[in-house]
Amino acid sequence: MTPVSSQLEPKLLLKSLRAFRRGDFSVRLPLDLTGIDGEIAEAFNDIAELNQGLAKELDRVARAVGKDGRIGERGKLPAATGGWVECVDSVNSMIGDLVQPTTEVARVIGAVAKGDLGQTMQIEIEGRPLRGEFLRIGKVVNTMVDQLNSFASEVTRVAREVGSEGKLGGQAQVKGVGGTWKDLTDNVNLMAANLTGQVRNIAEVTTAVANGDLSKKITVDVKGEILDLKSTFNTMVDQLNSFASEVTRVAKEVGTEGKLGGQAQVKGVGGVWKDLTDNVNMMAENLTGQVRNIAEVTTAVARGDLSKKITVDVKGEILALKLTINTMVDQLNSFASEVTRVAREVGTEGKLGGQAQVEGVGGTWKDLTDNVNMMAANLTGQVRNIADVTTAVANGDLSKKITVDVKGEILELKNTINTMVDQLNSFASEVTRVAREVGSEGKLGGQAQVKGVAGTWADLTDNVNLMAENLTGQVRNIADVTTAVANGDLSKKITVDVKGEILELKNTINTMVDQLNSFASEVTRVAKEVGSEGKLGGQARVEGVAGTWADLTNNVNLMAENLTGQVRNIADVTTAVANGDLSKKITVDVRGEILELKSTINTMVDQLNSFASEVTRVAREVGTEGKLGGQAEVKGVGGVWKGLTDNVNMMAANLTGQVRNIAEVTTAVANGDLSKKITVAVEGEILELKSTINTMVDQLNSFASEVTRVAREVGIEGKLGGQAQVRGVGGTWKDLTDNVNMMAANLTGQVRNIAEVTTAVANGDLSKKITVDVRGEILELKSTINTMVDQLNSFASEVTRVAREVGTEGKLGGQAQVKGVGGTWKDLTDNVNMMAANLTGQVRGIASVVTAVAQGDLKRKLSVDAKGEIAALANTVNEMIETLATFADQVTNVAREVGVEGKLGGQARVPGAAGLWRDLTDNVNQLAANLTTQVRAIAEVATAVTKGDLARSIAVEASGEVAALKDTINEMIRNLRDTTLKNAEQDWLKTNLAKFTRMLQGERDLATVSNMILSEIAPLVSAQRGVFYMVEDDAGEPVLDLVASYAFTERKNLSNRYRMRQGLVGQCAYEKKRILLTNVPGDYVTIGSALGEAAPLNIIVLPVLFEQEVRAVIELASFNRFSETHQSFLDQLTESIGIVLNTIAANMRTEGLLKQSQLLTGELQSRQEELKKTNDRLELQAASLQQSEDLLKNQRERLQQTNEELEEKARLLEIQKREVEGKNREVSVAKTALEEKAEQLTLTSRYKSQFLANMSHELRTPLNSLLILSKLLSENRDGNLTDKQREFAKTINAAGTDLLSLINDILDLSKIESGTVSLEIGDVALQDLVENLNRTFRQLAEERHLAFEIAVEPGLPRSVRTDSKRLQQVLRNLLSNAFKFTETGSVSLKIGSAEGTPLRAGSQWMALSVTDTGIGIAEDKQRIIFEAFQQADGTTSRKYGGTGLGLAISREIARLLGGEIVVESRVGAGSTFTLFLPFVPPANTGAGRAPEMPEWSGTSAVIGRQPSGAMALSASADDRHAIHTGDYIVLIVEDDAMFASVLLELARERGFKGLIAQDGAGALSLAHRFKPHAITLDIGLPDMDGWALLDLLKNDPRTRHIPIHVISVNDEKKRGLRAGAFGFLEKPVEREGLLRALERSREFITRPVRNLLLVEDDENQRASMSALLSEEDVKIFAVGTASAALEALTGGRFDCAIVDLGLPDLGGSELIERIRASQDGEELPIIVYTGRELTGAEEQHLRQTASTIILKDTRSSERLLDETALFLHRAISRVPVDDQILIERTDPACLQGCRVILVDDDLRNIFSLTSALEQHGLEVLFAENGRDGIALLEANPIIDAMLIDIMMPGMDGYEMIREIRARTAFRSLPLIAVTAKAMKGDREKCLEAGASDYVSKPIDMDQLLAVLRVQLERRSGTGNGAAVREGAHESARTAQ
Repeated sequence: MTPVSSQLEPKLLLKSLRAFRRGDFSVRLPLDLTGIDGEIAEAFNDIAELNQGLAKELDRVARAVGKDGRIGERGKLPAATGGWVECVDSVNSMIGDLVQPTTEVARVIGAVAKGDLGQTMQIEIEGRPLRGEFLRIGKVVNTMVDQLNSFASEVTRVAREVGSEGKLGGQAQVKGVGGTWKDLTDNVNLMAANLTGQVRNIAEVTTAVANGDLSKKITVDVKGEILDLKSTFNTMVDQLNSFASEVTRVAKEVGTEGKLGGQAQVKGVGGVWKDLTDNVNMMAENLTGQVRNIAEVTTAVARGDLSKKITVDVKGEILALKLTINTMVDQLNSFASEVTRVAREVGTEGKLGGQAQVEGVGGTWKDLTDNVNMMAANLTGQVRNIADVTTAVANGDLSKKITVDVKGEILELKNTINTMVDQLNSFASEVTRVAREVGSEGKLGGQAQVKGVAGTWADLTDNVNLMAENLTGQVRNIADVTTAVANGDLSKKITVDVKGEILELKNTINTMVDQLNSFASEVTRVAKEVGSEGKLGGQARVEGVAGTWADLTNNVNLMAENLTGQVRNIADVTTAVANGDLSKKITVDVRGEILELKSTINTMVDQLNSFASEVTRVAREVGTEGKLGGQAEVKGVGGVWKGLTDNVNMMAANLTGQVRNIAEVTTAVANGDLSKKITVAVEGEILELKSTINTMVDQLNSFASEVTRVAREVGIEGKLGGQAQVRGVGGTWKDLTDNVNMMAANLTGQVRNIAEVTTAVANGDLSKKITVDVRGEILELKSTINTMVDQLNSFASEVTRVAREVGTEGKLGGQAQVKGVGGTWKDLTDNVNMMAANLTGQVRGIASVVTAVAQGDLKRKLSVDAKGEIAALANTVNEMIETLATFADQVTNVAREVGVEGKLGGQARVPGAAGLWRDLTDNVNQLAANLTTQVRAIAEVATAVTKGDLARSIAVEASGEVAALKDTINEMIRNLRDTTLKNAEQDWLKTNLAKFTRMLQGERDLATVSNMILSEIAPLVSAQRGVFYMVEDDAGEPVLDLVASYAFTERKNLSNRYRMRQGLVGQCAYEKKRILLTNVPGDYVTIGSALGEAAPLNIIVLPVLFEQEVRAVIELASFNRFSETHQSFLDQLTESIGIVLNTIAANMRTEGLLKQSQLLTGELQSRQEELKKTNDRLELQAASLQQSEDLLKNQRERLQQTNEELEEKARLLEIQKREVEGKNREVSVAKTALEEKAEQLTLTSRYKSQFLANMSHELRTPLNSLLILSKLLSENRDGNLTDKQREFAKTINAAGTDLLSLINDILDLSKIESGTVSLEIGDVALQDLVENLNRTFRQLAEERHLAFEIAVEPGLPRSVRTDSKRLQQVLRNLLSNAFKFTETGSVSLKIGSAEGTPLRAGSQWMALSVTDTGIGIAEDKQRIIFEAFQQADGTTSRKYGGTGLGLAISREIARLLGGEIVVESRVGAGSTFTLFLPFVPPANTGAGRAPEMPEWSGTSAVIGRQPSGAMALSASADDRHAIHTGDYIVLIVEDDAMFASVLLELARERGFKGLIAQDGAGALSLAHRFKPHAITLDIGLPDMDGWALLDLLKNDPRTRHIPIHVISVNDEKKRGLRAGAFGFLEKPVEREGLLRALERSREFITRPVRNLLLVEDDENQRASMSALLSEEDVKIFAVGTASAALEALTGGRFDCAIVDLGLPDLGGSELIERIRASQDGEELPIIVYTGRELTGAEEQHLRQTASTIILKDTRSSERLLDETALFLHRAISRVPVDDQILIERTDPACLQGCRVILVDDDLRNIFSLTSALEQHGLEVLFAENGRDGIALLEANPIIDAMLIDIMMPGMDGYEMIREIRARTAFRSLPLIAVTAKAMKGDREKCLEAGASDYVSKPIDMDQLLAVLRVQLERRSGTGNGAAVREGAHESARTAQ
């Protein structure tokens, strides 16, 4: 066959063309067409393909040129021709035209950017001018370039003129610019104008200074360095002004006014100015020295002093003046030698009779010599006569007297010596008399009366009297005290000052001496020297001090040393400057104002080296070389400098004239010409010199007359002391006058000294001797008198010594030893010794007896031989001893009768007792009487109680333990009375309930019953009004109708019918709960009678229920309150009423049915009669009647059947009623018994709870000490224990832990037995249960080589409803026992149905059987193993261990769960323990527990709270039983069940397996057990502070690496991040935020490498830190600048950053702020690592921005490793082994040095806690009770925290906390409650009282340290412990 050619269908062609027109170039025609159709198809396809290629190419070019910027790219379309090529060319041309102007603009702008302003944009491109927008852009660009060129050239010109050529005032002229260029031009011009003004002002001032015009200063307004230059210039002008004025002043004073010694004081100058000042001062100083030396010598000559000469080094004319004056002095030294010799021999050496031999003298000098000789001869006779008499007195010869004829003072001496003998005869008799009376006769108080004596004699008399008086005072004081003791007055002590044996007696009687004064003299001395007296270099030498005092001493020494160095260095330099040495500068290292002083002085030294050569030359010539007339020739100076030169020249000219005139006059004086005087005009000191020289001549004419007068008075008239008064003389003349006066003075002194001594001896003063320097006969007289004085002194000293020893120091037995005396002096000595011996014997006898009394020996008596007052004292002492003996005997008798024999009422009888002994007797009698009264009162009350009288109580006053006993007995009586009252109430309750039950039995009428109930109940509960509403049915809706009332009055506005929830009656019926109204308003309702009406006080509405259905409502109103007993009675009564009402209702329904049946029967009978009557009439209707009859027959049969049924029901109801009544009686009896049992159980439970709580406290308290101390020993921080000793400590700790576990088991069992445990019922998956048990015991089975199998029977439900925790506890106990008692074989657990077992038949129970092949249990022991503390064999516990509590607890738990445990066992064959449990627990499972039961803090304690969603979540809703290797685990710590479930679902969405913990303890346990990869932590936890938990986790090496997201309701993000948190979320949290946090955690834990940014400018430091921190899991990016750090942060993500503060381009603090402001920078942990010392403000600022601060020191590397490991969340295992030791976190700085007060009544706890805390760097103070703790806090207000035990005697912890919080100063002080009695609600009570946190015993030290760290950080708000403590301490000081 021929194939048919395919043809192109027009429709296909049209369709393709339409697609082509729409732009679909992918359309194609078939290729299998032939002929013309094939060609058309081919052409069409080619066109479509070309269009498709063109579209693609244009798209490519547009993307390459427009998007990618490849402007050289062009379109290409291969195989295109014609229009296609033109199209492509057009597009390429357009691209070129567009690109070319852009390229030009880019070229020009690029050149401008590079500073090339010679480029312009071409307006023509390839001959084609630009147009339109391109032309506008080109012109704009070219204009910009031209303006920039103009601006640059003008600015360059101005800069060149101003900056290089110095042409000031130039301005840039840039026309046509605006905007920024205009601002730039204006700024440049402003700068140039400012510089012009500044430079011109400076030039003006410097020109003025150069011209000597110092009146100008720089006044232009400048800043910056120009301001510094201005200040420098102005300071220089001020210094130059000061220099000029000072030099001018000195020149005027020295050169014009003659004021020598003036010095120029120019402060702050240096250099040449300093040199000029020094030269001027040197010239003035030299001139001053020369002129003053000349003046001094001439003045001395004028005054007669010829020993001085001019010694100053001078030259020139002044040298000639010096030589002239010295020659004059040499000529005045040869006149008075012989006169001086004679005066010396007579007046000084005592050579009486000597005469002056002065040859060749005459005139006045001869007269003077004769007068002196006459005075010496007269004195010789007088002195020799006085010597004779005094010698006789010294020898005891008082018969001689002075007879020489004398006058004046010598006459007074004569009378004195003659009187002395008369006064020496009245001393011995009086002294002898007193000695006899005191020493022999015992007459105390006697005094010697020696009239007219004085001095030594008066002293002797006084010493004897003092001795007698002291002895009198001592003995009388002793007698006074001992008499007072005898009289019972012990308030007195011996206060007399005694010594020796008397002192021993005093000490024996008084018995106590206080010595309290020893510390601060050296510190005070050093502080005074260094701080007050300014003795630099001083150092405190305080030995033996340490601590703060040593620090204070060191600080003071350091301060003194620093100041010494600084001040001495400054002093060296300034002294050198003052001495003209300008080579020194201050080099000491100083700061602050001393640095400024250093700079100032150094600048001054630098400024003193450049000016005064010419002035120095002139000063040297005039002032040094003595070239007078010289003038300074200083050319070219002007202004001030010209004035200075003129002043110096003027000064030199004036001095030249003055010195020459003085030289002329002194030369004339030297030549004996006194007619000349100085006439030159002078001032100042030169004027004084002029006056001195002019006066000298006038002072040489008045000498002889005065000397002659003195010689006559002294030598002839006997007027001693006369002196020549020659005014105005000096030199030799003065020497002569002085020699004469000296001779007279010497003689006067000698005679007066002799007279003074003899007068003193006459007056009894033996302390004086003749001390004047004498010679010759006067020397012999001096020796005689002094010998006499020595002998008298010897006697007086011995008598005085004995008197002092006996009378003052109490040294009895002393005797006076006076050698060489005789006569009266010997008698006196013997009398004194006799008196001392007598007193010695008497006092020693008294001391012996008193000492015996003090030692309790009352048998000795005083038998001293004495008279007078001593005898009276002996009698007093003896009487005292007798009284004391009687007192002791009587008190002993009373004590024996009352205290031993029990004879109450005895009294002590001490006749004659008084004072204190009387008081003591009374006190003892009062004690016996009080005890008698108290004991009899207690006995009386106890007797009454035993007789049943509980109204009595002990009312006697008592205190102490008797008061405690009284309170205890009274409390016991109150408890008995309360118990009796409660029993009476219960009896009343039960009696009345039984009464109502009996009363209501048999009643069938509701109205009667309801009225009867109200009538009986109202008076019983004191109700005055009542109503009774019954529930009725109204159209299917229950309503309450009033059926009975009591004293009820109708009210219009109140209905007698209520619906549900209508009114209180309807609401009560609806809620089925009692409603009690108290304090009813007055207009609510009234209770009325015939006499009046009033509003009730209480209204109660009661529902009457039967099987939880409301039957009725009773409402009662009363004037009184419904008591608890009434309310309980009403509640129980309503139950009985409900039963009765239900019974009556059933009876009424039965009766109703009976009546209905009877009615139907009667109606039937009437109808039958009618039928009979009409039967005849209805025969025709027989058929229908027959039908009716059949119908009626059927109805009758049915009625009969109904009647039978009703009769049967009535019979059954009657039976049921009788059964109900019988059961009611049984219930009533059982209820009564149950109530009694319940009361007993409640009481027993309360006693048991209290006992267990107290026992818990008493057991845990010593356990706390044991566990803490044993843990400290096992840690061996000091390294001083051997391994064996550490093992001992670990064994002790393990034993304590086991004991704690045992205590917890006992408490657990107790709670279970008391029924106070609630169960947490939920769905428990059997598979999860099996996996958990398998995981728990598989390892144990392998270790013990036992087979272990768990079998689950098929067909069991997937889950059961029970308490998962309790079920696992029971199974763990059973399996643990099985493994414990099985040595070989196997252990198995089988879970199956209980159907078929003999104990639990039925499929709704399951059996869990634990079978072992162990030792087995004997049959007779199988019962006791379930009892507490019981095991099958007494040896079992010793062999296998254990307490015997496990099975007891398991059995009780099984019963709580509604099940039971049974055991099957044979000895040696093993045992099977089967736990039977229902699949669904009974309804009463999980009953509430008593609120008073303690919530034990033990590990196995039952957490007793009601089942909730939160409880179910932790056990079954999380993934703890579905975790496998490789899973990512997140631990959710959240107490809100709903929020925890949300977090769990979100975690699962992000691929995590979730664990839920609702408290801190559970979180720690889960974290250690499961080791999660991430944690979300809610801060508000029920059992502990979330911050403390965070701290615990971050300080535990096992968990510190886990990233923790903190979730809190407070915005404390910075605090969380500083504490090591990975992130922070604030509640309420959005879903997206939680997802981001979980995703961030997932990303972090899956990322193997952590990125660390290191910013350190020191390359060596950077390298060493990188080497320290670099590991496989840490990648370090190390940079040296802040800019590089910011760039790195922009380009990458980091987990931590280390920043040094000293960066070259930007401060570290500012870098941190920029990082915080950047994206993701807020949460980046930043560690500041610096070696710079930080100020307080810097540290505070950094702590607000950085995470932590590390100062570079010896341990900084360890801290850096530690902190980076924390913030990078590195596990310890990932850290190199060598570094793991370094990063084990030591105690943070916030605990180091903190002071903590520990208040606990148990010293063991104080010791253990103190030891533990001190190992962590804390200082611990302690107190043993609350009041002492508060006193300790007040005495030490600088405290950081307090640990307070709650259970303390006196003031407990709650009261103490409240009292501390009441004080403003301690409101923020962290108070941490610590107790071993962890009752339910105790934590809340502690926090409510004001505690900051709560820790229970035994104390977990890690938890306690975490709480302390958190509280201290919270108090400071900075994380800085040091800042915490300073702030706290400062506020404590302010409060004080």
